[in-house]
Amino acid sequence: MDFPSSLPPSLFATGPLGLSDVPDVSFMCSWRDALTLPESLPQGSENTALHVAKGLLWEPDTPGPLPLLPPGADPWDPGVTAQDLLFRGGYQFRRQPQAVLDVTEQLSRFLWDHGDIAFAPLGKLMLENFKLEGARSRSKKKTVVSVKRLLQDLGGHQPWGCPWAYLSHRQRRFSILGGPILSTSVASLLGELLHEELALRWEQLLLDDACTGGALAWVPGRTPGAGQLVYPAGGALDRLYFQKVNLTPGSEPRVLGDPGHIRLRGPVRQVVTRTVQGEALLAVRSDYHCALWKVSKQGQPAPLQVLQVEKGATGISLSPHLPGELAICSRSGAICLWTPQDGLQQIYKDPETLVFRDPSPWRWADFTAHPRVLTVGDRTGVKMVDTQGPQGCGLLLFRGGAEASCQKGERVLLTQYLGECGPECLHPTLHLICTQFSLYLVDERLPLVPLLKWNHGLPSAPLLAQLLPPPRTGLPRPLLLAGQGGELQLLHIAGEGASTPRLAGPPQSLPSRSDSLSAFPPLEPKSQWRLQERLTAPAIGLAAAIPPSANTPVLSLFQLSAAGDVFHQGLHLQADPGPDSPAPTASWTPQATASCSRWLKALLEVPPAPPVWAAPTFSHRRLLGCFEPQKAEGKAPEGLRTAMAKGRLLQLRDLGLLPTEERAPAPEPGPEDELSERLEAAWEGQAAAWWERRRGSSLGPGKQPKRHKRRTQLSNTFSSLSGRLDLSDAASPAPSPERTLPAARPQPPVTPPSQESTQELWARAVPSERQQTLRDYMAELPLRGDAPGGASVPSSQTSSVRATPSRQRAAVRSGSQPHCKKPRMGF
Repeated sequence: MDFPSSLPPSLFATGPLGLSDVPDVSFMCSWRDALTLPESLPQGSENTALHVAKGLLWEPDTPGPLPLLPPGADPWDPGVTAQDLLFRGGYQFRRQPQAVLDVTEQLSRFLWDHGDIAFAPLGKLMLENFKLEGARSRSKKKTVVSVKRLLQDLGGHQPWGCPWAYLSHRQRRFSILGGPILSTSVASLLGELLHEELALRWEQLLLDDACTGGALAWVPGRTPGAGQLVYPAGGALDRLYFQKVNLTPGSEPRVLGDPGHIRLRGPVRQVVTRTVQGEALLAVRSDYHCALWKVSKQGQPAPLQVLQVEKGATGISLSPHLPGELAICSRSGAICLWTPQDGLQQIYKDPETLVFRDPSPWRWADFTAHPRVLTVGDRTGVKMVDTQGPQGCGLLLFRGGAEASCQKGERVLLTQYLGECGPECLHPTLHLICTQFSLYLVDERLPLVPLLKWNHGLPSAPLLAQLLPPPRTGLPRPLLLAGQGGELQLLHIAGEGASTPRLAGPPQSLPSRSDSLSAFPPLEPKSQWRLQERLTAPAIGLAAAIPPSANTPVLSLFQLSAAGDVFHQGLHLQADPGPDSPAPTASWTPQATASCSRWLKALLEVPPAPPVWAAPTFSHRRLLGCFEPQKAEGKAPEGLRTAMAKGRLLQLRDLGLLPTEERAPAPEPGPEDELSERLEAAWEGQAAAWWERRRGSSLGPGKQPKRHKRRTQLSNTFSSLSGRLDLSDAASPAPSPERTLPAARPQPPVTPPSQESTQELWARAVPSERQQTLRDYMAELPLRGDAPGGASVPSSQTSSVRATPSRQRAAVRSGSQPHCKKPRMGF
């Protein structure tokens, strides 16, 4: 292989630092401090690439990417989120917030959903305490529980907090018998396994490295601009699709026919394609399988080999030197090389990480400028390994430490070989290394010293990268970098021949899928949330192509989400706009909005994914078995809206469940409603005001209040009692409360014959031993003076007499009644 004549470094020392004839630089902490990397250019030449790159600007055709293919028919489940795993209650004594995994809630969910798995092994241990048959047992042992009745009780049981929660005697016996076994076995065995699973899920939420490298590939066809997209789809991403697409400059990509697909045994995690010596190869990685296809010129895939990885595969790479050569990485730390001639052979294995200890089992391998040298990477660094040398030999290419000025906690996420054979390619010894903070360009000829470092600033982990050919002769090469959250960065790398690679021009941020939300029509909240969830799905694939164009170069960018949706974004290269020219702004076209509306309509027709877990519901067969359901007849929504608009509680008449009937008007407040008025005023906190108002109405203007006597209160009580009973059927009208009673004359109570006849009527309902007592008390009541001769009113009218306190006091003040014996209060 031909290397450049001059190396980029201007200072190169053979051997360790401080032991050669060069000046002593042993005080330097790294090679980067001792070496300078200026541009190595011929005399008289000018660096025109940097000047051209200052005016490079890829202008998007639309404000955001558009859906290229309709959504799949299978519902998409986004999986668990951070809210599902974290403990909702916080510790008050913690000074700093800390994420705490909620093992208790997850364990309860597991016991509810998978009780057969959790409790099946314990059945044999407790078999002597259970009666499996459904018939009633005649045994009187209290240590035997009927399984049938116990399951019925547990079916209607609710956890704490439910108003219908109850515990039966069977459940109590079950808890007493199974408490020692269940508390030790289930909590200890399942708790440890569940905590391990929760920790793994939490790590996956922070960084999901399953789709590192991308699961979307562009396979070029026979004619320029024609090719096919290879991507996974389906609810489990287990179907590999081949969709033919024709790229035309100046217009949207045209989809040709329906895609073909291949059903696989597991979800597709990575898709890699490469054309070597005119032969197009396609490699696919699943969790435990890897496959290799050869794609013909007509676009038909032919399988070459299927490999099984017992410990799980983490990465695959296709060789740029030999057709059909494949490198496979395993979670056990083994790196294998497969060729059509020699088959599968292990070239490297180390379960430990390269530089320092890291628990991640992720491994990655790629090729180098030499056909027999590979790079092996983990979270701590990258190492070059010779496949023909002894086991364990190699050279450290990159190390996360002071040599690269790495930050604390910085880890390697992706390594990629950038060297390709061509007239305008970069150095064939360049490698791209991405971390969560920075991007590095490293040369094989100068280990541990990055030629370029740039802080990308992506909010999510950059797991996808692709280097494109130059859009035009003399222009730098575009480099696409995509984060797991769908963010995109476009960089330009210049440095052909012997010049040092560098960034040409400022990096450019491209629109993401979430920026396309404005192109969709407004929806109801539930559908809007479903659309946003679909657009913000994690990115698992990135592919790009530059079709040949005579005028302005065009870049076709394709993105694949975890939901299986493929989006397309068109960009065209804008010539040197100048510093004073306004920035171009893209807008939605009617064709773009119509395409989004069609895609949304197909999405809403797909049924949503069923919930992973739902709270148990109580059994209503015992509570509502005797009630018949009543139809609301369409009045429930209107009644609910009316109640919400007025700000009051929802009542049964609002729902139309009960027939509305007009109530009789409430009686006007009078002396007989004194207790009701007093209670109502006391309830409203106005008892003092009621008392003052009552005193004013009783005394009248200019009168002083006096004490009520006990006989007045007693007469009020008995008059109200006599008013409630039907003591007489006489039709005499009740006296008007506005008429006043004159002072009673001192005379003995004489009862006329009419009064005696009417008294016999009400006396029939009173026992004989109580009649005389009642007659004595009725004789002491205040008398009406409107009867002729001063005779007392008939007793039939005493039921209608409601003496006000003022009238009672007027009758008591006369004081002319003879002293009578105190009546007996027998009842």
